[in-house]
Amino acid sequence: MATTWNTSNLVPDDTGSKSANSIPWYLWCSVLAVTSVSIGAHWDVSWHRSIGRDTFWTPAHIAIYACGVLAAISCGYLVLFTTFRKPASMVASSVEIFGFRAPLGAFIASWGGIAMLTSAPFDNWWHNAYGLDVKIVSPPHTLLMLGVFAVSVGTLIMLLGSMNRAEQAGNAMLARHLQWMLLYIGGLMVVFQMFFRMEYTWDVYLHGASAYEAIAIGMPTLFAVLWQSSRSRWACTWATLIYTVFLEAAVLILPLFPAEPKLGPVFQQVTHFIPPKFPILLIVPAIAMDLLWNSTRTWKPWLTALASGPVFVLSLVAVEWPFADFLMTKAAANRFFGTTYFGYPEPPTSFDVLRRFVDPQHGATLWNGLALAMLFAFLSTWLGIALGRWMRAIQR
Repeated sequence: MATTWNTSNLVPDDTGSKSANSIPWYLWCSVLAVTSVSIGAHWDVSWHRSIGRDTFWTPAHIAIYACGVLAAISCGYLVLFTTFRKPASMVASSVEIFGFRAPLGAFIASWGGIAMLTSAPFDNWWHNAYGLDVKIVSPPHTLLMLGVFAVSVGTLIMLLGSMNRAEQAGNAMLARHLQWMLLYIGGLMVVFQMFFRMEYTWDVYLHGASAYEAIAIGMPTLFAVLWQSSRSRWACTWATLIYTVFLEAAVLILPLFPAEPKLGPVFQQVTHFIPPKFPILLIVPAIAMDLLWNSTRTWKPWLTALASGPVFVLSLVAVEWPFADFLMTKAAANRFFGTTYFGYPEPPTSFDVLRRFVDPQHGATLWNGLALAMLFAFLSTWLGIALGRWMRAIQR
């Protein structure tokens, strides 16, 4: 952290915070919103695999859409308060868009909240029109996830602006607290990114290049943004540690609650909530990227990205490939690794129930796919470095 002390920049927050050392309520509210949707999304998938889609008003759906409500209310209030009350401290840390004033992240997060709430009736209509249970990647779900992404990015930008202003003002303690909140949101963004890729990274797909291609598109961008903007030497490691703990907690906690199918056909006997799959070992490439970027600070961005692509993909394959072999064995058939849980609609002949890989790849086919994944990782990292450097200077 910088040690410059400039009290002229230490401005109080007029929206309810008691002192310049406290974190504003709207940041806590935004962090709570992202936490709520992260829990609700995995709970909802578990609900679909354990009970089926019986009604729109499930607790899991409420947790998801609470994110939209919290973001729309807190950031919408922030926009209106800054625009019409015009407190000097808030105006100084805001931007103007279409005549309204607020921090840039508040505009993005409030749009995300509105998009999430708009997707709710669309999703309900889609389920009624095309079936009670549909895939994760569908038009209403895509709109919902764009909204979640906007709320997450908006929260990240608001935290960065507050952290940068606190650091510039010499308030090291507040900046440190905001940095931890930022890394926490970064970890939940890893959870969200992997949630959207769930249908491509199921453990039975981990002996094919497509799973690694799906991860290489975008995940290195998030890593680079967090590393560049947070000023933490171990930003990627912390974010993926939060992702790993979050997923493993879901694996251990969800089966503690009873559930039974309400839709058919029922191929598997289900008596409790079915948890997600064991987390992908992203923490290994995260450590590798932290180490690489800590030792290449003086490199040009394109050269850093060029080295990062192979490091990211090959370190992930090196650990995930043999680990996927382990997940297919009886040694992994326990509560910790969770490979014995199957949703009620899964037929006994499915690859998941049989614990067999889907179309395992070898030789030139595999390496061509991994080469494409490395290209994706290179381009994703380059984009992430550019975005992270821009976000590092955000003040408003």
